[in-house]
Amino acid sequence: MRLTLEETLAILQESGKVIITSHVNPDGDALGSCLALAHYLKDRGKDVSVLIDDEVPKGFLVLPGAEKITAPGENEHYLADLLVVLDASLDRIGKVGEAVSAPVVNIDHHPTNDGKAERLYLDGERAATAEIIYQLLELAGGEFDKDIAMALYTGLATDTGFFRFSNTNPLTMRAAARMLEAGAEPHVISESLEQRPYSHVKGLADALQHIEVWHGGRAAGAFLSYETMEGIEATDGLIEMLRVIEGVEIAVVMKYKEEGKARVSMRSKGADVSAVALQFGGGGHVKAAGCGIEKPFEEARAMLQAAIDAALAPTDPVAGDAGSAGEEK
Repeated sequence: MRLTLEETLAILQESGKVIITSHVNPDGDALGSCLALAHYLKDRGKDVSVLIDDEVPKGFLVLPGAEKITAPGENEHYLADLLVVLDASLDRIGKVGEAVSAPVVNIDHHPTNDGKAERLYLDGERAATAEIIYQLLELAGGEFDKDIAMALYTGLATDTGFFRFSNTNPLTMRAAARMLEAGAEPHVISESLEQRPYSHVKGLADALQHIEVWHGGRAAGAFLSYETMEGIEATDGLIEMLRVIEGVEIAVVMKYKEEGKARVSMRSKGADVSAVALQFGGGGHVKAAGCGIEKPFEEARAMLQAAIDAALAPTDPVAGDAGSAGEEK
C-alpha cells in the first residue's frame, strides 16, 4: 500500500514503541534520517530505538544519539508497535528484518525500491530520505531542535555531495538553511567526516594500487579481494577519488569484507548505475547505486565489468547512431 505523507505521519504518531532501521553499510542519509526521526518521536514520549545491522562509521559519532545505535544481538528477538525502515527496501536491512516482530512502514527516496513493504512512502524526486523526514516534521508542526538539525543536515549534505551533485534542489537548500537556523553546525559535521586515522589513509593508498581503467578510459574501478581487504582498515573516500579521474563516467569500488561476498558501490556522471545494481539485487539512483554479489572474486569482477560495459555501450561514440536507430524501433 502506497502511503501519503499525511498517512505516514499519522502512523508514526499513533505508535508507542518504535524501532527504526536502515540499510547495512549505513551512510550519512541513513544515519541522519534514523536519528532525526528518533529524536522527534522520543521528544513526544515514544519508546524509540535505532537498530542497524552494521557498525556506525566513526565520523558519524559526532551526531547526538549515534552512540546509542545498536546492532541486533545474536538470537535476540524484538517486539514493537512499528518497524520503520528508512532509506532502503526491506531486503537491505540485514538481520533486523528477522529479529524484529512489528508491522512495517518503509520510507525511501530510491526509485529502485522493490515496493514489497506492506506500507510504503516513496518519493524518488527527493534528494535524500532526510528531505522526506524534513517534510514529515514540517507537516507535524516544524519543531526542530539542535539534535534533529544536526542529523537532518548530515543526511541532506552527504547525499548531495555537500550540495554539489545534480540532485540538489531548492527544497534541499531551504531545508539545509532551516537546519542552520535550528542549530546545525556544518563545520563540526564536515570536520568529523573528514578526519581519518593514519591507518585509514595508508589503507586508501594501498587500495589505490588496485585501480583499473577500462572501456576506453570511461570506467574506473578498485577491485579489492578478501586477502587485500585484510590489510586495509577502511576505504572511505576511495570512490570519490575514482569518480574525478578525467574521462571516467562510471566509478566502482568492489570489496570483500567477508569471503565470497562483495560489497559494491558505484557512481556515474550520466549512465544509469541503478540499472547495473538491480541486476545484482541492489538499487539506488541513476548516478549513485550499490549492491552485493555473492560470487568468487574473479567471477564477480568479470560480471560487474561486463554489466558496466553494457551500461556504457548505448553512448559509445562508435555506436551512437546505430544505438539511436535501435531505440526508435
